[in-house]
Amino acid sequence: MTRCERVTQALRHKETDFIPYNINFTQQQLCNMKEYTGQMNFLENIGNHISAVYYDGFLAEEPGCPGYFIDDFGVRWNRNGCDKDIGVIDGTAIHEADTALIRMPELRTDVLEKLFRDMTNNDEDTFKIGSIGFSMFERAWTLRGMENFLGDMLLEPNFAHALLDAICEFNLKIIEIALRYDIDGFCFGDDWGQQKGLIMGPKLWREFIKPCMARMYDRVKSAGLFVIQHSCGDILDIFPDLVEIGLDVYQTFQPEIYDIRAVKKQFGKELSFWGGISTQRLLPFASPGEIKTKTREIMEVLGRGGGYIAAPTHAVPQDVPPENILAMIEVFREQGVT
Repeated sequence: MTRCERVTQALRHKETDFIPYNINFTQQQLCNMKEYTGQMNFLENIGNHISAVYYDGFLAEEPGCPGYFIDDFGVRWNRNGCDKDIGVIDGTAIHEADTALIRMPELRTDVLEKLFRDMTNNDEDTFKIGSIGFSMFERAWTLRGMENFLGDMLLEPNFAHALLDAICEFNLKIIEIALRYDIDGFCFGDDWGQQKGLIMGPKLWREFIKPCMARMYDRVKSAGLFVIQHSCGDILDIFPDLVEIGLDVYQTFQPEIYDIRAVKKQFGKELSFWGGISTQRLLPFASPGEIKTKTREIMEVLGRGGGYIAAPTHAVPQDVPPENILAMIEVFREQGVT
């Protein structure tokens, strides 16, 4: 069974020879692991089951300002702090709730096509996906500022809808490029949750975010591909909505937020789950032995009957000890070994 076949079977809620897995790292942690193991091709040797082309706004470093980046949308990012992968916003692009100021960038079609061409022609047997980070709410608030856009939803709803619609149309162009290539699914990254509940609440999510997500999901589903949604935090209130509009896979599945047994029982026939191994509490603080025990337990619960991709709940950050990462990988790899 190829890695692609294994993921596909799992997402069809069928048990496989072993549970597919995937691990991503922050840049700093990946450098740590290469140094710790002495393997410059450490990531390639893990056995990850998923390959992806990510569109996140294509940041370019600002000339003369080390650590500062400008994305395609004109937003300025500061990566001089602890977070070298995303950073913090240092300057928004839309300063007033005025529809005349809404402008999407010119899509760099040639760059995207090369990325998809390289991935689909790499002769690897992985499950291949396209992915848009900051796909809707996050793109809107990075353009306006978090407080401003949350206020727009209440005070300037026409502007908020117009901005989200423009982002959706831009995203659909990316999806159309992706669908020209032999991929297996498409992932939308958009953090809606807090540690408890949605940032904007279910009512505003349904009014503003859901219609755009439904349009994008529908385009992916119409091509016969799997739809994957990433959102950190607690979004349990809208799981039924996501199922309704066609979601196949929810990522990431944080055990400090969700009762994994209860959610698997309630939604496990409709949704597959990707994640489950905590980067918030387990991986940074437990011993390697505890990591192994807990990883096996989570895989047993979520993998029963298929519908699971084993993974950390986020890109593994730099505060996780390398030996803990290797303990998790050992559990992933030992499946099926007698």
